[in-house]
Amino acid sequence: MAVQYDRIEAAGQRLECQWLGPAPSRDAEGPPTLVFLHEGLGCVALWRDFPAKLVAATGLGGFVYSRQGYGGSEPCQLPRPITYMHDEGLTVLPALLAAAGIKRAILVGHSDGASISLIYAGGTPAPGLMGMILEAPHVFMEDTNAAAIQVMRETFETTDLRQRMAKYHGGNVDCAFRGWSEPWLGDGFTSWNLEEYLPPICAERSVPTLVIQGAEDEYGTIAQCQAIEQGIGAQASTLYLPDCGHAPHQERPGQTLEAMADHIQGIIQGMSGP
Repeated sequence: MAVQYDRIEAAGQRLECQWLGPAPSRDAEGPPTLVFLHEGLGCVALWRDFPAKLVAATGLGGFVYSRQGYGGSEPCQLPRPITYMHDEGLTVLPALLAAAGIKRAILVGHSDGASISLIYAGGTPAPGLMGMILEAPHVFMEDTNAAAIQVMRETFETTDLRQRMAKYHGGNVDCAFRGWSEPWLGDGFTSWNLEEYLPPICAERSVPTLVIQGAEDEYGTIAQCQAIEQGIGAQASTLYLPDCGHAPHQERPGQTLEAMADHIQGIIQGMSGP
């Protein structure tokens, strides 16, 4: 990991982070900050240049961070509990936003990061949450998801995947891979479900939500998007991309960037009133 990022402490954890563009506004009524939450095997570096491009396209500041056990953040304890995403959404993320001084936020979550965003939005007061972008989110377990993770585990055990991951995660490779794969493949995860967090998002606040899903995503299907739209209601809409897998921001970067920027612009216009 040649690039050195900043560090921030929140919820008793020391996490690596990256600031992009304008700093968070000290005004509670000021412009929001884009907060990027990575996938189950991701980190700050694995977002590559996409956050910088979205910051440039919107003029907003960006905050990118690696969760505990990922990238250059401190290690986590293994095994992780099946509630690890709940712990992130209900405890760590609120503390992190407060520590970062982010009073207004638009969450940009990918895969696990999208699920954590939903838990935060529906399970906490979420002050200053102005909107969400959910890329390849999960709200319940699907057979296709378990099968894809099993294939990934076999790849980890039989190829050079560990070495390739070490480029980004350093000594956190086992925390990152085992901390993600073991809960998902455990018996308790078959009943894992986040749909209870969806109705409060529309009932208690207005949170415009864009869901982006690849039609060829091996980790999830359109059923995830449909459940989110049904649970959140009219505030949620889906961009369904053909010939696209689990990472639209990498596989269809132009279309994904444009859709995200348009969604964010709509949020900003809504903040300004009619």
